[in-house]
Amino acid sequence: MSDLTSLTIAEAAARIERREVSPIDLAEAYLARVERLNPAINAFVTVTAERARADAGRAASQIAAGQYRGPLHGIPIGLKDLYDTAGIETAAGSKVLRGRIPAEDSTCARRLREAGTVLIGKTNTHEFAWGTTTNNPHTGATHNPWALDRIPGGSSGGSGAAIVARMAAGTLGTDTGGSIRIPAALNGCVGFKPSFGRASKAGVIPMSWQFDHPGPICRTVEDAAIVLQAIAGYDANDFATVPTPVPDYRAALHGGVQGLRIGVPRDQFYGLLDPEVRVAVELAMDVFRELGAEVVDVDAGYERMAVLQAWLVCTAEGQAYHAQWLKSQRDDYSPELLAELSNPLPDAAGLANAYRASYDVKEAMRRLFEKVDLLLAPTTMRPASLIGEEQVEVDGVMLSTGAAFASLTMPFNIAGVPALSLPCGVSGEGLPIGMQLAGRPFDEATVLRAAHAYECATEWHRSLPEL
Repeated sequence: MSDLTSLTIAEAAARIERREVSPIDLAEAYLARVERLNPAINAFVTVTAERARADAGRAASQIAAGQYRGPLHGIPIGLKDLYDTAGIETAAGSKVLRGRIPAEDSTCARRLREAGTVLIGKTNTHEFAWGTTTNNPHTGATHNPWALDRIPGGSSGGSGAAIVARMAAGTLGTDTGGSIRIPAALNGCVGFKPSFGRASKAGVIPMSWQFDHPGPICRTVEDAAIVLQAIAGYDANDFATVPTPVPDYRAALHGGVQGLRIGVPRDQFYGLLDPEVRVAVELAMDVFRELGAEVVDVDAGYERMAVLQAWLVCTAEGQAYHAQWLKSQRDDYSPELLAELSNPLPDAAGLANAYRASYDVKEAMRRLFEKVDLLLAPTTMRPASLIGEEQVEVDGVMLSTGAAFASLTMPFNIAGVPALSLPCGVSGEGLPIGMQLAGRPFDEATVLRAAHAYECATEWHRSLPEL
C-alpha cells in the first residue's frame, strides 16, 4: 500500500479515474507514512486523519456513482497553516493564534475541497511566515528529508518537506519573498508562485497584502499545473484577483521551448552564488539551448537597493497587521519575529519612496519581458544550511539566512510576475539545487511549458530521499 505514495498526482488521478486505485487506499497509504515519518521531519503540525478518511470515503462513493470530478478527486493534500480551514485550527505557526478555529474555509481550501481532495493536515510554517528556515520555536523545526540536520527552507517548509517525504501528493504554500520557491529548491521539488491576483488570498493569514501569493508545491510541473488549475481565478472576496480568463494549464504543458527567448539577468541574480549552484544553473541553460530556446544575457534594469527599499512595504504592512497583538500578546511572539516587527519604519515620504521603488521594479520587469519570454535564475544562492544557523557562507562570504535564501526570489514578488522553481542539480553533499523560471504577468502557461520541457529532458525530479 505504501507504494501508492510514489505516484504523482497525475499518475494517481489516472488510476483513480480507471478505478484501479481507491481514494480510501491512497489516503491510508499517506496517513501511514505521516504516522511513521512526521515525528522526525515535523512537516505537519496538525494531522486530520478523521477528516481524511471521511473525504476519501466520500470521493470513493462519488466516483463509484459516476461522479468523477477531475484529476484532484481523491488526492491527498496538505495546506500550510496559514490557510483557514473550517473547524480545524489555523494558527500561522504562532502562539498568538493558538486555538484559533475558523468557521469557514479560505477560498483556496474551499476550491480544493470542491475539486474532491482529501485533506491530510496542516503543514508547518515559519512563525507567521516571517522567515526562510521553518525553524519555529512554537511548533518545532521542520527537517529537510534529504538531511535531517538541514533546513527545508521557508516559510512553507512543512509543505515542501511533506511533498519530498511523500506525506502528501500535493500541498499549498504562500510566497511573499520566496516562501514557495525556497522550500521547493532546498527540498528538490516544484514550487509555483503564480501572478499576483491569479489565486485568491481570501482567508489566508497575511504577511503582506501587496506581495503575498498563494500557490502549489508538488513533485512535478504537471502536478503543479493541476493544483493551480483548481485554485486559480477571480474571487470577489479578494480585491487583488482579476477576472482574467484561466487557461487550461495542463494542456499548455506541451509544445516545448523551440523559439522561446530566455533571458539570463546576470547583474542581479548571478553575482554571488555557491559554485555548485552556478554550475547547475549554467548546465540547465545548455539544456534549454539543446531544446531549441534562445538563451541570452539581459540587464535586469533596476538596482538591488530598489528591492530592499520596496521591502519596507512588507515591513509596514506586517506591523499594521500585528499591531493589536503586539499590544495585547507581545510575550507570545518569538524574540526573532518581535525584532522584525519592531524595526523603525520610515516617515510618510520614506514609505512613499518604498512604494515608488516597488513600481520601479515592476516597470523594469515589464521592459524585460518586452525583450524575452522568460527569465532564468538560481532560486537560492546555496543549498540547504544546517538547522539553527543564522549566518551562512556563500562562496566565502557570510550572509544572513534571509539574504542567502530570499535575495533571488524577492524581486518576482515585488513585480507580481509568475515564477516557478524546479530541481536542476544536486550538491556534492547530496542536497538539491533549484532554478527558477519567471514569465509575464498572467502568462503562467509559458512558464509551465518551459519548465515541463526541461523536466522531461532531465531526471532531477525523479530523485527522492530514502526514508
